[in-house]
Amino acid sequence: MPPSENENAAGRPGLATRLFYGWADRPILQVIVVVVMSTIALIGYIQPSLILDWVTPPVSQTEPAAETHRRSQPKPKNVSRQASRVKPFQVAGGECVLVARSDGFFTEAGLTAMRHVTEQLQALPQVSSVLWLDDIPDFNVFGLSGTLLPSSHASPRQMQTARDEVLRNPLAVGQLISSDGKTLLLHLQLDWFFVTDDAAATTEIREQAERAAAQIAGADIDVQLTGPVPLHLMTVENHVVNSRQYQLLGYSIMLLSALFLFRGFAAVLLVAVAPAMGVFWTMGVLHFFDLQDNPFNDIIVPILISLVGLTDAVHLMVEIRSQRAAGLSVRDATRRGLARVGLACLLTSLTTAIGFFSLSFAHHEIVQDFGWCCVLGVAMTLISVLTVIPLGCRSPLGRRLHVGIGNSLIDGQLKRIDPLIAWVLRHDRAVAAAAIISTTILAIIALNLQPDEKRYSGLSESAEAAQALRHLDQSLGGLEFGFVSVNWSEQADDGELLQVLNDVDETLRQEPLIGHPLGLHQLIAALPGDGDAAERMTLLELLPPPLKRAFYQPEGRFASVQFRVQDLGIAAYGDVFSRIESRLGGVMQQHPNFSLSLEGDAPWRWRNVYRIVTDLATSLGTASIVIWLVLTLVYRSIRIGLISIVPNLFPLAATGAMLMLSGQHLELVTVCVFTICIGIAVDDTIHFLTRYQEERRIGGDHEDVIRRAFTGVGSALLMTTIVLVAGMLTAVFADARDARLFGIMGCLTLTTALFADLVLLPALLSRFSGAGATDNRRNTARV
Repeated sequence: MPPSENENAAGRPGLATRLFYGWADRPILQVIVVVVMSTIALIGYIQPSLILDWVTPPVSQTEPAAETHRRSQPKPKNVSRQASRVKPFQVAGGECVLVARSDGFFTEAGLTAMRHVTEQLQALPQVSSVLWLDDIPDFNVFGLSGTLLPSSHASPRQMQTARDEVLRNPLAVGQLISSDGKTLLLHLQLDWFFVTDDAAATTEIREQAERAAAQIAGADIDVQLTGPVPLHLMTVENHVVNSRQYQLLGYSIMLLSALFLFRGFAAVLLVAVAPAMGVFWTMGVLHFFDLQDNPFNDIIVPILISLVGLTDAVHLMVEIRSQRAAGLSVRDATRRGLARVGLACLLTSLTTAIGFFSLSFAHHEIVQDFGWCCVLGVAMTLISVLTVIPLGCRSPLGRRLHVGIGNSLIDGQLKRIDPLIAWVLRHDRAVAAAAIISTTILAIIALNLQPDEKRYSGLSESAEAAQALRHLDQSLGGLEFGFVSVNWSEQADDGELLQVLNDVDETLRQEPLIGHPLGLHQLIAALPGDGDAAERMTLLELLPPPLKRAFYQPEGRFASVQFRVQDLGIAAYGDVFSRIESRLGGVMQQHPNFSLSLEGDAPWRWRNVYRIVTDLATSLGTASIVIWLVLTLVYRSIRIGLISIVPNLFPLAATGAMLMLSGQHLELVTVCVFTICIGIAVDDTIHFLTRYQEERRIGGDHEDVIRRAFTGVGSALLMTTIVLVAGMLTAVFADARDARLFGIMGCLTLTTALFADLVLLPALLSRFSGAGATDNRRNTARV
């Protein structure tokens, strides 16, 4: 029997080997670990307070205000303490937005139906108020009196006249009705005391509107519900549904693939149970930290740690089966397999955890939590793999572990790859040069990725709220609002203010992606009368206080102009916001007594989206350096550490270049996937290098050493890649764009990582490891 990879010069097992031998020989301790971890996880699922209350005393907490809500509102400067108690009139801001579409709103049937819909919605206990066109008064010289809409029984001529007036009214067009008059918005505020379940804020409202519209003969009106509340609830529901559906589908495909590849039920069962147990422990423990509802944690974390765990489980099981087929007893095969693969599993978990730990330094809280959860999951999965598989091998299942070995699809086809390895080793200089050059070129392309962020990119495109959102993007310019805040000094007069507001309006209207600017200047322009700006500002007194204070607060010398923003992503608005800020700077130069600023959630994301790039660079840069140091120390070779850079970087560079060439951007989901990629890529490299170092200790020609290393781990590498790609393919067919992107990037990374480890890494080892020359010198010295 060849010596162990950790034996010393005297032939005694090394420290790592003795530790793994000791762990393999203690099944009782393994049972205790499984029972304790499972019990803790069960408590986390059922009632985590049993442990939390015992560990930490309860403390009072106050709920902070939502940061996104603060960013989405214009902020006046120098606001007086004697601010008016008048509530500003708002033409938007509903918690739920009912989107009604019809070609005949300005008909008797259309107006009757919409008024009936409004009455029926207000009759719902969970709806506190409804704002729509009928709530906007008309303009006249006496102020605001009457309403925009005519009587439902008005003549066709009166209907057409009313339609024209509505589409000229700045409070209506682009705010509550589309420019073509075919889309109406109803903004609903909820009474949360009566919202007892999700349906009360979504389907019950939409169904009530549908029933009301259907009761009016001749009215052909389609309604959909969107807005902040439905979109949030849909996001939560998608996570719950997807976390169950795609996990179940993915695990099923991975199980079937493993069964097909291993051709042995006992081996497949143990390989599947080990990572599944790690997922169970991780998701249970997350409840103690209240992190289970993170949008990445409930879907990506279980799949991710199952992938990492499955990789180590397959490598460990392949080695144990090989030892079992060689004639060793179950006990000796388990000890031998754990000693030979355990260190590699420990290293893969360590390096993967390093990659995820780097996410904890990100600026985005979701990314931070995701990184910590992955670190916890990787640790839990390592414990599960090193515990469940040895324990399972001691069970009756261990007697049939070797059944099917040599008959699997991979075992039968692995020898056919030998000519490829031989060709690579014969042309190691050319292959190594190609590896370095291609990795460099792909990395340069990937570095040109532009940052982007969409608020609702993770939504299911077939869902009602998402479809209504996309319709609002096209018909009214979007659901989200941005603002231009205007502040002025005491030296400015009202006439100059109106000129500045008109300049701001002109600046915004020059951009096609900016929808329907609205401010005080438009309200004044809608009033009758002529004159210059100073004279027009005298008409300000005709506006009632609620409407005037919507865009103008004289005591704080503050005004604002709002505009709509589509959910196209910050990348689409980057140049738009840059041009707007540049033009606003020109306005301030012409009017030095005024200060203009672009505000709102969308501009805030535009200014801070560079942090995504910073997070990625910091994460991958730090993780890559630390991983290189770990591999250099473990393998005690700077040369091996440098060689490992190319196969580890190649999958990331290839995936990033694919995103760049396909017109994608660097988003939150891609940042997380890149970090996942480095963990997966390093895992296969570590298993190959560990076997390579072991074969070098055994001795022989350097090319034979590389071939033996390939034979030893090639089967496991191919198995894990096929199984993992099959599992991640389920996300490619998801309805949500983020899930599809995650699946595509994951599959591409896995396949390129396999190519790098089976083709590029052998050539780099053959060319740059220096082992061949060293072996030749040793053989000469011995002679």
